[in-house]
This record gives sequence, C-alpha cells and structure tokens, in this order.
Amino acid sequence: MSPTPAKPGGTRIPSRRTVLRGAFTAAVVTGTAGALLPLLDRDPAAADGPAPAPGPGSGSGSRATTEEFAEMYRGREIRGTTTVVVPAGAPADDRGAVAAEPVTEIRIDGRPLHVMRRADGTYLSDVRHYESYPTLLETARAAVDELGSARLAPPAAHHM
Repeated sequence: MSPTPAKPGGTRIPSRRTVLRGAFTAAVVTGTAGALLPLLDRDPAAADGPAPAPGPGSGSGSRATTEEFAEMYRGREIRGTTTVVVPAGAPADDRGAVAAEPVTEIRIDGRPLHVMRRADGTYLSDVRHYESYPTLLETARAAVDELGSARLAPPAAHHM
C-alpha cells in the first residue's frame, strides 16, 4: 500500500479508509449512547415504586411498612406485613433505596409461614413453592387453600 499523498505544504490527506473508519466509530458511539441513555438517565427510586419515607428509627435503621393485612380467610386468621428496613447510615439520596431490604412475614393462626421474594417481585411460600403470587395476601390465601384443615408445623429450632 502506498503512503498517503502529501499536499504541497507537507500535510497529509487522510485516506478514504481512515475517514470511513472514523465515521463508523462515531456512528457506533452515538447509537450506543442513544440506546443506553434511557437506562442510565432513569430515576431508580421512581422506577421501582415509591421509596419508603424515612421515619424515626432505632440505631439499627429506619422502617417503613409497605404492605400489611389481617383477615379471616376460610376460618383461618392470616396476618402479614412487608417492612422495608433502611440500614443506619445509608445515604439519603437515591442510593439509599438500593440498600433497603424488604422483610416479609406471614402468620397463619399465629404460626409463621416462610415466604420468599423472587427477583421479579412475586412471592412464593414453603406450602406452595411451585407457584408464585403477586402479593403477600394472595400468597397467604393460597397457602390456606393448600393446607385445608391442617396446621402449619411450628418453626424448627436451630441448633448450633
């Protein structure tokens, strides 16, 4: 390949390949930035739902209840809460919402039902572990339906 010809003043003229490579690189960078801007520019607290309002808390962090219910369903008393615990010393800006962990609890006739939250925001329980539900209330009702007249076993004692 021959070197790029020089102008009479001694400056080089960029080759067609160099110009096209630069234009292609600029187009790729611009397209990528345009595609990623909505993802990077969004407000994480607004996208995940309302952020818990900081309330008076103990030294371990502040709490805000996001879902709570108590009802009789098919002759069984079901109670449940989801509490978001924000660690003490968490930043007050949007990053504080990332550090918050929801704590869920369901009780059927006073006995705890182990509930897990899935990555998509739904819940599943030990009683109905093969099916997930959008709310804690629906999870508790499904567990009661599955239990029928049986009672939940008391929680196992953990020995060390």
